[in-house]
Amino acid sequence: MAKQHPSIPKGTRDFSPEIMIRRNYIFDTIRSVFGKYGFLPLETPSMENLSTLMGKYGEEGDKLLFKILNSGDFMGGITDDDIHNSTSGALAARLCEKGLRYDLTVPFARYVVQHQSEITFPFKRYQIQPVWRADRPQKGRYREFYQCDVDVIGSTSMINELELIQIVETVFDHLGIRTLLKINNRKILYGIAETIGYADKMIDITVAIDKLDKIGLDAVNAELQERGISAEAVEMLQPILSLEGTNREKLERIAQIISGSETGLKGVEEMSRVLDYVESVGVKLPIELDLSLARGLNYYTGAIFEVKALDFQIGSICGGGRYDDLTGIFGLPGMSGVGISFGADRIYDVMSGLDLFPMNAQTSTQLLFVNFGGLEELESLKVIRMMRERGFMCEIYPEAVKMKKQMDYANRRSIPYVAIIGESERVEGKIVVKRMADGEQKSYTVSELVDEFKLY
Repeated sequence: MAKQHPSIPKGTRDFSPEIMIRRNYIFDTIRSVFGKYGFLPLETPSMENLSTLMGKYGEEGDKLLFKILNSGDFMGGITDDDIHNSTSGALAARLCEKGLRYDLTVPFARYVVQHQSEITFPFKRYQIQPVWRADRPQKGRYREFYQCDVDVIGSTSMINELELIQIVETVFDHLGIRTLLKINNRKILYGIAETIGYADKMIDITVAIDKLDKIGLDAVNAELQERGISAEAVEMLQPILSLEGTNREKLERIAQIISGSETGLKGVEEMSRVLDYVESVGVKLPIELDLSLARGLNYYTGAIFEVKALDFQIGSICGGGRYDDLTGIFGLPGMSGVGISFGADRIYDVMSGLDLFPMNAQTSTQLLFVNFGGLEELESLKVIRMMRERGFMCEIYPEAVKMKKQMDYANRRSIPYVAIIGESERVEGKIVVKRMADGEQKSYTVSELVDEFKLY
């Protein structure tokens, strides 16, 4: 029998220990910032009932859901007539009752409704878990990837938008990534659609203009007409999509353009309030009001956000917005929420591309003890135990082989320091520590190493 070469599905990846150490650095950084703002951890199942997921992400989103075949005889009760005469969607609905989650927001809304009697509102939660999308794999776009979500539900206060902006600022400041935050408001987009005479086609308009950065203005205009927007209405959109000036100037101009839309002006008011908060607390993060920003997910109803890395070419690395009635579809109306999601995989790509990971995110072991065997080995094990009790990450090479092999191991593992307790060191009560980067060596007593050693 021919040998089968192992492989994994396209759009998924294995993560080596070296990569996981870096990924955990990102997760730990994000998690620590979430905690400072009072958000609590939550996890939901990888799979949800398809009835929970379908219809929440728009027509294009529904197509990207991974569906799971029913257990056991999933073809039971399916006739040849069903197979040949049913649409693929109708047949899939009978064969699949569950699906892998597309994002973390809809499962969060389901959780809130299901556990509403146990929750204290406003409910502030964060969630760091993988999601799955049946998308075409390409650079920066995967079929399995992690999201780091933070949401507050049960409050309409714009202070929540401010805190999300501050979280974005703090996370990327800690990670060393220069970013630009783009903001808009879905109510403004509705006001634009209403002003050009196509309020009933707001979703079609937002889906098209959300692709502006990806496909360009001409392609967006063509798609708008394909979606039934007249050439005259498309022409009315052009000055709106290319508005320039400060955020305040853009708001003032758009307020004039959509002055006949009560909903649109409400969106302008909300954006102005957010800017007031941002300015009052001194947020340094660059913020741009981008009226072409639409965020394709249908459940957004208010402020929307998208974060771009300034020094690395990749799609958005963070995004989100306000949803006024996402829980309503599960039987709990009027529960407004707002949240953002950090794309850990894209953030990793940015940090790798810009070489932003600090030294302590390169390896888990800080100090490797050379193994000389015999009494020296036993002395090393005693010191290692004391070092670990004080929080240092240490290990000893398991065999007493040639020092060159042990040093090669330290280099290949990117271990920054090597500790040497040879026969003379043991007799003198000394430990020699070598810095691998430049070969510099220092001698310590056991107590000095245990109590005073720092990564010099």
